[in-house]
Amino acid sequence: MDDMIEDSYILRPDPGNPKLVEEVSGIAHDGTVVNTVVMVERPMTIFLNKHEIVTMMTICDYPEFLAVGYLINQNMLFADDEINAIDYVDDIETVVVRTARETNYEDKLKKKTLTSGCAQGTVFGDMMESFATVKLNQDCIVKTSQLYNLVKIINTTPSLYLEAGAIHGCLLCQDDRPLIYMEDVGRHNAVDKIAGYMYLEGMKGDDKLMYTTGRLTSEMVIKTVQMGIPILASRSGFTAWGVDLARKAGLTLIGRLRGQRFLALSGQSRIIYDTI
Repeated sequence: MDDMIEDSYILRPDPGNPKLVEEVSGIAHDGTVVNTVVMVERPMTIFLNKHEIVTMMTICDYPEFLAVGYLINQNMLFADDEINAIDYVDDIETVVVRTARETNYEDKLKKKTLTSGCAQGTVFGDMMESFATVKLNQDCIVKTSQLYNLVKIINTTPSLYLEAGAIHGCLLCQDDRPLIYMEDVGRHNAVDKIAGYMYLEGMKGDDKLMYTTGRLTSEMVIKTVQMGIPILASRSGFTAWGVDLARKAGLTLIGRLRGQRFLALSGQSRIIYDTI
């Protein structure tokens, strides 16, 4: 990998991590025995103080970031919350996030609904309350040349997808530099890990771009807006509700981004066409 690309990453996938993949044997189309690498997914339970919130399937490479990001994107943690401790117990695959503020989300948990995300992402009934109040940075722009360069960098970055497939990726980017690259069995998990990192490190999203390998669904739009990120791009396509929410929030939504082609269905004013 080019040194400039290497230096731009704060965090990126580690396809050599033996905890994330395992080798299994099978039969190929021609009847020969082959060995192949597959992803390892595990159940991980998140507690907020004394309350069990959710058990999710994940590759469990950044459990603390995932737990905090999930709670933020479900409006269970807020910007002014003080986190006293984050305890991950590996042998029982449990994360406990402890806050100074006393919490009780039993009623909220009853309103949980499944979404279209892989590995059963969730959206709570009142998530839209904070979504409607977010004001995205109108001065953040992206050049078409930056988009095309990002795709080239992302496609050549060593990843778990290239190693084993069966996984989604999300990247936090600035201009044409990828900063944080997270992967997981569900794209909502990958974006939650980015949200957790940003929260714990005090990183703002108002001058950033989110890239995902998966579909541009309502959940991806909601989470990107809640993180204060004004541009969301994907090599995949759109859902109607995702487009509708993006337009209501003023989010720039770019899909089908492959090579030097894309389709923007919302927030086109942030795009500068410097490449024909």
